[in-house]
Amino acid sequence: MAQEKVFPMTEEGKLKLEQELEYLKTVKRKEVVERIKIARSFGDLSENSEYDSAKDEQAFVEGRITTLENMIRNAKIIEEDAENSSIVSLGKSVTFVELPDGDEETYTIVGSAEADPFEGKISNDSPIAKSLMGKQVGDQVTVQTPGGDMSVKIVSVK
Repeated sequence: MAQEKVFPMTEEGKLKLEQELEYLKTVKRKEVVERIKIARSFGDLSENSEYDSAKDEQAFVEGRITTLENMIRNAKIIEEDAENSSIVSLGKSVTFVELPDGDEETYTIVGSAEADPFEGKISNDSPIAKSLMGKQVGDQVTVQTPGGDMSVKIVSVK
């Protein structure tokens, strides 16, 4: 039997997924069913774009529900590591400066399930996170990105 993928995440990330799942099951599912009912009332389903659109949305919602249930079921909550507080690891925020004279950037390294670069949360599978993991304050790190290598210096880890 195939091993289930484990989804590392913070407690906050798991809570967000549970809230999204609840919304999809209690609100969105009912809205889509209502749209399908209305579209059916328009008659001939073979040329009914509203019906097709509603069925597509239903497939998306059901797929997302299945995905969320799997992620929540296989969630592994990231524990705080007090001993290694200055080492970059999953669940920690890291601030670095791009060398030679870049601006400071801060990201929280999270599991892929809760990554959101617009909120400053990057996946542990991203090139930046992979390069920074296990390093500590003061380390100079070369990050391999699709746009080429960049050097950064770790300023703080929280």
